[in-house]
Amino acid sequence: MDITSAKFEISNSDVTKCPGTCRHEYAFIGRSNVGKSSLINMLTRHKGLAMTSSTPGKTTLINHFLINDSWYIVDLPGYGYAQRGKDMQRQIRRIIEEYILNRMQMTCLFVLVDSRHDPQKIDLEFMEWLGENEVPFAIVFTKLDKMSSAAAKIVTGKYLDKLREQWEELPPVFYTSSSNGRGRKELLDYIEELNRLPLPSSCESE
Repeated sequence: MDITSAKFEISNSDVTKCPGTCRHEYAFIGRSNVGKSSLINMLTRHKGLAMTSSTPGKTTLINHFLINDSWYIVDLPGYGYAQRGKDMQRQIRRIIEEYILNRMQMTCLFVLVDSRHDPQKIDLEFMEWLGENEVPFAIVFTKLDKMSSAAAKIVTGKYLDKLREQWEELPPVFYTSSSNGRGRKELLDYIEELNRLPLPSSCESE
């Protein structure tokens, strides 16, 4: 799939104020500073589409980007940023959960994982919560350019082995680098495949 247009449409903290159109949405989420904005910019080849920052925890809203005038990329707030106050942490959690559980148009949630680190409890618990709520998701390992191929294979393999302890079948897995474009084609091909699926009939009435 070729992305010919990508534009910011709306930011908000209320899922009921998300676009009322019946279009597929692909949401991206992960721990703070996992490289979410950089990955979105790499996928769209639009350097400034999603704002990147060296300071974790900058994204605090649901951000919709209209792609090819036909589907959305959704940038969700990062989770697990300890420097946020408790009230802000609760607010972010509410925003994330309400979008994930109530947004009919969300076709797949891409959970980003920093490939440089061993399995993190917060990621594993979040994926377990997604499974319990039957949320369709895929795992996206980021920053593969930051280590050798051998080291990346060991770390990501350890992660998947940890998941297999609780999961009979793993969700789709992608390996990416925003610096060199690795994984771009695979992710966009997967999205193109999902775009062919019908949206829930309840979406049609919105």
